[in-house]
Order: sequence, then C-alpha cells, then structure tokens
Amino acid sequence: MNSPTKNMTHWAARVDLAAAFRWTARLNLHEGVANHFSYAINDDGTRFLMNPNQMHFARIKASDLIEVDANDPDTLRGPNAPDPTAWGLHGGIHRHVPHARCAIHVHSIHATVLASLKDSRLPPIDQNCATFFNRYVIDENYGGLAFAEEGERCAALFDDPKKRVMIMGNHGVLVIGETVAETFNRMYYFERAAENYIRALQTGRDLRVLPDEVAEKTAQELEQYPEQDVRHLAELKAILDEEGSNYAA
Repeated sequence: MNSPTKNMTHWAARVDLAAAFRWTARLNLHEGVANHFSYAINDDGTRFLMNPNQMHFARIKASDLIEVDANDPDTLRGPNAPDPTAWGLHGGIHRHVPHARCAIHVHSIHATVLASLKDSRLPPIDQNCATFFNRYVIDENYGGLAFAEEGERCAALFDDPKKRVMIMGNHGVLVIGETVAETFNRMYYFERAAENYIRALQTGRDLRVLPDEVAEKTAQELEQYPEQDVRHLAELKAILDEEGSNYAA
C-alpha cells in the first residue's frame, strides 16, 4: 500500500473509501458519474470525506477524496466543490444522525427496482433478506433531487438506530454505519438480498417466507458474526493490491 500523501489526513479512511468505490464500480452497483459515499472525520460528524463531483468510481484514489463541511454552504462554491445533491443528502445525514459515521448512496439495480415497487418491503425469504428484517426504513415521500431540504427530510427518517438502510422510494438506497467496512458490507448484502427477492418474484410462484421469530434470530446472529465486514473489505483491498491498483495512492 502506498504511503500517505503529504499533508493528507485520515489516510486509513481514505484508503477504505477508495477501495469501496473501486469495488462498487466493479460490481456495476454505481451509476455513471453519479452517486456518493461519505465518512465523518470529526466528533459531531459535520466534517466528512466524500468523492469529487462526477468522478467515476473506477478511477477514485484515496488522495482524490475531498473534505466537506456540512455546516458551510460556501463549500459548494470552492474549486473542488462537491455535487450539490451529495452535499445536501450527506450533510443532512451527518448533521443529524450521530451513528452515521459512514453513508453510502447508490442507485444499484435491484435495490432501485425494490424502491420502485408500490410495496417496497423486503420479506425474509432467505438468509440475506433476513439480515435486514426490521432493520430498514422506507421513504415514501420522494421529493426530487436531494438538495439540502430533501437531505434534512431523509435524515429525520433515521430515528431508530437499529435501522441502517433507507429504501428511497422512486430513487435508490442509502446505507449508514459506523465504519466504511461495515457500511460497504451492508450495502453489498442489501443489493444481493434485493436481487434474490426480485428474481424470486419473477418466477411468479409463491414465496417461502421465514417466520418473524426465525428472521429476527437470523438478523441478530448475523449482526454478532465476528469481523465479517472487516475481512470482506480487507480481502477486496488485497485483490486490488495484487492487481497493482492505484486506489491507495
């Protein structure tokens, strides 16, 4: 792994975020040069790292990430200004949701299909789906691009610390967590769960839905499973390193 760039702070978080961007692109969970990830770097979460405006995830390096102030609208007028919708959405989240140290927003295909259904609930039809049993919130009131007002509205929906996924009706998915590894891992498995459900619906056959008590038990067991998120991201970084990727530059 490359050494930290001169005067560049929060290097480990930058490297983790850059790896998450690269792998999100590799799995085709991104959308062109849209979508955004962020990671809070101060105690109250009002300063955070995020991707530069409209830079493709497959090219992002640790040193490319910009530092953003959620309380300073002038951030949008600087030479490295973030996407205004990214500042609005992530600024709202980091100002008002203290347990959201990291936030990942994507329009991944299957999560967005789920968000496009009249009933966007994710029933526990398999282990991946059970992971999110009673652990997501559905935003039923999409109000257009996520500028500041929309970001504030979305942040208010994360009022239950147990629920760390927002199915953004008519939009996509927003995932929060304490670390980059935890949040990326949650996003990855939510997309897999949504894909399993959508493909099951496509068969037109009856679903085998787990009982609530089994789904809850499974969700709790997976929450307590040791280091799965950390090792997942570590393995992805190891693959990138072996390939000679410059993500950590």
